[in-house]
Amino acid sequence: MRALLRKANGAGVPQVTFSMLVLLRNGSVYAPQRLGRQHLLIAGDRIAWMGTDLAALPAGLPIEEIDLNGATVVPGLVDGHAHLTGGGGEAGPHTKVPAPPLSRYTTAGVTSVVGVLGTDDTTRTTGELVTAANGLVAEGLSAWCHTGGYHLPPVTLTGSVRGDIAFVDRIIGVGEIAMADHRSSQPTVAELLRLASEAHVGGLLSGKAGILHLHVGDGARGLSQIREMLAESELPPRVFNPTHVNRRKALFEEAIALATRGCVVDITSFEVAPEEDAWSAADALERYWAAGAPLSNVTVSSDGGGCLPTFDADGRVIAMDVGHSGSLWETVRALVARGHALDAILPAFTSSVATLLRLRGKGRIAEGFDADLLVLDELGAIRDVMCRGAWHVRGGTAMRRGTFEA
Repeated sequence: MRALLRKANGAGVPQVTFSMLVLLRNGSVYAPQRLGRQHLLIAGDRIAWMGTDLAALPAGLPIEEIDLNGATVVPGLVDGHAHLTGGGGEAGPHTKVPAPPLSRYTTAGVTSVVGVLGTDDTTRTTGELVTAANGLVAEGLSAWCHTGGYHLPPVTLTGSVRGDIAFVDRIIGVGEIAMADHRSSQPTVAELLRLASEAHVGGLLSGKAGILHLHVGDGARGLSQIREMLAESELPPRVFNPTHVNRRKALFEEAIALATRGCVVDITSFEVAPEEDAWSAADALERYWAAGAPLSNVTVSSDGGGCLPTFDADGRVIAMDVGHSGSLWETVRALVARGHALDAILPAFTSSVATLLRLRGKGRIAEGFDADLLVLDELGAIRDVMCRGAWHVRGGTAMRRGTFEA
């Protein structure tokens, strides 16, 4: 421990402000793999040290010490698909969903989020989305976004998808581009391939994810266009990232097959009624695991802030709901209640998302990683939330709120 503190103040290393040190003792850590009882030293926004043998700390060192008494500690959730500016609008201007505030994410355990535009990429813009991500970062969250929205040509800032990814810090991919959906631009395989290549090269130039994030609707074409793109191009399968793949049961079987070919498929944690031809996120994950598909090729996102409309045969909205980030941890708890081990559940909500999106320092509890942590109570509910080394939620209550929250 003393060596660590000396190193932190060594030549060429940013100075650690000791008033920013937090020592969490005796946490039962899932990183997301189960590590057992650990102590964690938080310096600034990072995990500076983690271990089981805690040396004596220097006398008089300004440090906040918290004994967790065996409480479970897990990585903050990484929500790879949310509407930072709000979604909706399919039934007129009055149906545009307002932007979710900061505490809507943090009280749900989300410490990192990726924003998208949906159907409305006309009155909502990529510039607005980037600004919303920057605003959440200023308030203490970690946030990124994709360029574009449902339609082609995609709305961009620089004039190209490749340029947006290469030049705009917050932009990591393109999406959610709609396919198999009456609200889409009815894109051809050639058009989607050109877009995927733009995203891939933009990612290569910038070290970012460079993915084509695809909204998949209820249409009968399902994932056929992705299969065609895999067959007709040299692009790696990881570039193609379909979401909402549990919205139809047959569609989910297609998604499992794609995952075995190297694509990462994204489940949405929306509510599903018993009579619906869909799988809940918990049911979908169980089916995915049972199929033996690669464990790292499935993720779960919330569609938080997005409108969840129901359409009639003429494409008119007859009912709507709004996605919320809290559905992620609800899914985790449902799977735990069914007897699944927490360390088997967590990667789809943490490390696998961060790996696909190339979010360095996210999705895991490890030395040098960002201090994004959830502390659970004895019933498995989220009790405390730390984002980048700062407490946002304590005892289930938001300690920090967004600029315009009451």
